[in-house]
Formats: sequence, C-alpha cells, structure tokens
Amino acid sequence: MDIAVRPLRVALVGNPNSGKTALFNALTGAHQKVANYAGVTVERKEGRVQTASGRSITALDLPGTYSLRARSPDEEVTRDAVLGRLQGEAAPDVIVAVADATNLRLVLRLILELKAVGRPMVLALNMFDIAERQGLRIDFDRLAAALGVPIVTTTATRKRGIPDLIVAIEAAASPGWAEPAEGGWSAPDAAALRVAHARAEQIMRDCVRPPERPDTTTGRIDAVLLHPVGGLVILLALLFVMFQAVFAWASPAMEAIEAGFVLLGTGVAAVVPDTGPLWPLVQSLIVDGLIAGVGGVLVFLPQIIILFAFIILLEDLGYMARAAFLMDRIMGGAGLHGRAFIPLLSSFACAIPGVMAARVIDARRDRLTTIMVAPLMTCSARIPVYTLIIAAFIPNQTVWGFASLQGLVMFGLYATGIVSALAVSFVIRKVFWRGAVEPFMMELPAYKLPDVKNVLFNLWLRAKVFMERAARIILPLMILVWAASTFPYPPQGATGPAIDYSFAGMIGHALEPIFAPIGFNWQMVVALIPGMAAREVAVAALGSVYAIADAEAAGSLLATTIAAQWPLATGLAFLAWYVFAPQCVATLGVVKRELNSWKWMWVMVVYMFALAYLAAFVTYRVAVALGGG
Repeated sequence: MDIAVRPLRVALVGNPNSGKTALFNALTGAHQKVANYAGVTVERKEGRVQTASGRSITALDLPGTYSLRARSPDEEVTRDAVLGRLQGEAAPDVIVAVADATNLRLVLRLILELKAVGRPMVLALNMFDIAERQGLRIDFDRLAAALGVPIVTTTATRKRGIPDLIVAIEAAASPGWAEPAEGGWSAPDAAALRVAHARAEQIMRDCVRPPERPDTTTGRIDAVLLHPVGGLVILLALLFVMFQAVFAWASPAMEAIEAGFVLLGTGVAAVVPDTGPLWPLVQSLIVDGLIAGVGGVLVFLPQIIILFAFIILLEDLGYMARAAFLMDRIMGGAGLHGRAFIPLLSSFACAIPGVMAARVIDARRDRLTTIMVAPLMTCSARIPVYTLIIAAFIPNQTVWGFASLQGLVMFGLYATGIVSALAVSFVIRKVFWRGAVEPFMMELPAYKLPDVKNVLFNLWLRAKVFMERAARIILPLMILVWAASTFPYPPQGATGPAIDYSFAGMIGHALEPIFAPIGFNWQMVVALIPGMAAREVAVAALGSVYAIADAEAAGSLLATTIAAQWPLATGLAFLAWYVFAPQCVATLGVVKRELNSWKWMWVMVVYMFALAYLAAFVTYRVAVALGGG
C-alpha cells in the first residue's frame, strides 16, 4: 500500500525522564491502549492520532533507552521495535527522537545511533519552556544540519508544539525516502560508541551554549532533598503523610460507595421475589454473591486512587529519581542494585509491572534478586485486606495529637514489606551468589510542576484498570465462590448453617487443621483459595461466605462481623500472612516468563509461603501470649 495513504506508524524514542510519555499522552489523548509486545512481557503503549489533513497516525511509546546497544530487556525491545524485528510488529515509518531540551548531552549520541538505522526521523526538543526560562541558547539551524533531522520544540504538559510535530511527522514520511536495506544496520561496538560520543560532544559545543540563567533553584532544593540524613527524613515523612491520607481522606468516599452497594442490594432483594423453587437462589446469587462480593472490593477504590495520586504527583515533580538516589546506599548494603528502587517502587502499585521493570537492570543476578523480592512490596491489591482488618481491630483514633492510629498501622505494614524485601535480598546475595553490587548511575530530571490534566488522566487509567479487574477477574470468581458456598444443599434434618454442608464448607473444614496453628478458621481458608487469583478477592470471598453463613451479616459491615467473630490474634496473624504470601497467580506467571524458568518461580512460591506461615505463626502465638486470643 502507498505510504502516502496508509496510516503512519510512529515510534517515540528517548532517554528516561525526557518527557516521552507526556508527549505521547499529549499526542494521543484518550485514544490509547496498553498491552504487551508479542512474544515478550514488556508493556507497550499505543495510541491513535488524526491529523488535520485526515491522515491516521499510530504512535508507539517505547521504553526509555540511552543506546541501541541494548544492555537490558527493556532496551532490547526499543532497539527491536525501531529495527522492525519484533514478532508481528511492523517497523516504524517515522522515528520521533524525544529529548529534554535542558539536557541534550546524553541524547545526542542516541540520535546519531538512530540516524544510522536509516529511517525518517524528527527531533522533538521537549520541556522547551524550561529551557527558555533558563536562557538556554540553541542554534536550531546548525543543530538540524549537524544531525540531519528536522527539529520541533514542544512542551508536552501544555500541549505546545504538538500541531507542528504532527506536520513534521507527515513531512518526514512523504514519498521519496528509501526503505533501509535488510541487514544494513549493525549494533555499535565500543569503538563506534566512542566515536559517536565524541561526535555528540562536538555537536554540543558547536550548537548549544550554557544557559544565561542557570537553574540554581534545583541545586538549592537538591541540597536539602538529597542530604544523606535530612533527605531520608523527608522521604519517610512523605511516605507517612501518604499512608495517613489513604485512611483520613478516603473515608467519606468509601462510606458513600458502601452505602450505595447496601442500597443496591436492598433494592434488588425487594424486586427479586424470594418465593418459589428458583427465585430465592437467584436473589442469593445477585445480592450475596455479586453485589456483596464486588462491592466489598470496589469500596477500596478511593484509597487506591489516593495512593496513586501521591505516586504520580511525586513522579511528575521529579522527586522519584531523587528517592532512588537516596535509597541507593541502603539498597546496596542489602545486596540490591541501585536501579532496583524503580522496580520495587513500581511494585507498590502491582508486583507485575514491578517484576517487568527489573529489565532495566543489566546483570542477570541483580535482576533475578530484584524480581524475587518485588512481590514482598505492599501492592495496591493488599490495601483491601489491610484496610478490612485494620478497620475491624484497630481503633479509629488520633495519637500524638495529629496522627491516625489506623494510618500508623498501615505505614507499619508497608515498612514491614520494605524491610523484609531488603532482608531477603541480603540472604539471597550471601547464600546464592556473592560479589560487589554494580554502582548506580542515573540522570536526575529537572523539577517541574505536574500537569493537572495529565495527573487526572493517569488516575483515570489506574481506576479504570482496577474496575476492569473487578469485572474481569473478581466477578467470575465471586460466582464460583457463591456456587461453592451454596451447593450442595444441606441434607434433611441438618441443624448447622447451610454453608457447612457446601463444597466451600467441606474444603474449608478439610484444610482447617493445617492453618489452625496460625489461628485461621475455615472461612479464612475458603477466602485464601480464590485469593490466589488476586489478593483483593479474599475480601470479596469473606464477604460472600459470611453473608451466606449469616443472613444478618449481608446487611452489615464486614469489618464489624469479623471483629465479632475473630479474636485479635487471628486478625493480626491474617495481616502477617498477607505481608508475605504470594497470593497472585498472575505475578507468578510473569516471574516465570521474565526469568524463563519454572525453578525460580517455584523457589518464590515455596519461600514466600514458608515466610507467610512462619510470620503468621509467630504473630498469633505472641498475640495469644499477650492476651489477644
């Protein structure tokens, strides 16, 4: 098909922290989707752009890279996408090299490598508003001539320069350019990189002059935030405020959602008849299975949104890279590579992107260690479990005159996950392999104010993913839990609760002796089984099991029901279990694919279950000894 009429395929390539994803969002808006590349587990973002001329453009946001030499799996995907080597992926018609206009030194070498590929290219000098404020002087004509590419200035967060960029992309892909010959590109060796680096340095000297108004504010702020002691105190204070907010700010919205589901359940119960051979079963499925189960998970959506809001804001501000720098010494002492901070931080959202983000680590042993401890970080799927148990057993009161006791407990659980990850990585390095940890080098981005629209859009994407997960995973599982808790019916003359005679009751009672030493009852055992698919399903399963076991519980708070039926020691043991247990089959599947090894996946399963059982056992026994049983 003629390139003049078919949709254009554009790849966005640049260094990390260059504003590449912000530019992608400005280009595509809501017309984007997230999936995985064919044959690999690296996440891909693809979006559509409709030009003023009616041309359709497909934009691809590639992982950040410093070179096409590709020293990590992430960088390999970027290289292969640029070269058209990915399975089922066409090569891009145009490459958009995205550069931080205030820091061109490192990206120039990458641009020279991209030029050698032989495809049409446009250079987008992003964050140009900051460069202008600093009085940075760039000779655009001379730079464009030296690189041999057209240049467009953009400010992605304010959508400045986007129309000009689209015009430049269309012009670059105009008929007449030759498709590069197959096998015409070869990976640069060390000597070629030295030559490219020298050429980039010469271009920098010829075309870019130092800023007239250097950003001394960044230096003054960094002097405080990167202080070895003061910086860590500030980081801990930010985390403390974040977890306080997760409880304090989310309460009104959670109560509103909970009230809404109660009204929905009551309304459905009033409409669906409860007489006849079939209607009571239908009513139970809808009210006790679907509404109680899904509602028991969606009620935690406000807390997850607040957590992500903090993470997105801090990342857009440029603080996350500083946090990685601060943690480097601590992580190095525990045997983790400095770059492991980003994957572990990603694991606060979900262990799956955290495991996948470990691809930025070059050495296989360092990468494996990071992957093995990533699920110990407290992911957002644990929030429903933690919140439920904390609400049931921890008083909603203020301590020290300003801090929420429940928020302090949540902060402690997150801290426990972090400390346990560091401890396990230390043991892995000492037991399985020894050697010095590679030094951590990264570029600190300039501070910038977050774009409100970008923050809200990213929050909407996170909420959408959570709700889709509820519809795609939790809803079918709740139907299974309801069915297992309902059938078979109790025999004639049965005196116990109906659920005792169901499949769920049979399974729970059969496995209860295994978990009795750690204080778990059979209802908890039933919840752990579907919880293997996704941790938050355990909360929905508890809601369904207790609602079916006790008709009055269906209309009351699950936390109140649990507080009445569980001793404190059991609740604390349940929290300890969830700090460690690998209750997510999807994460285990990603670990297997990332490491291409069943062995290490099973090592993770065994060591995490062993830690979970041991932690729950110690917690339960200590709590009982102190009078919490």
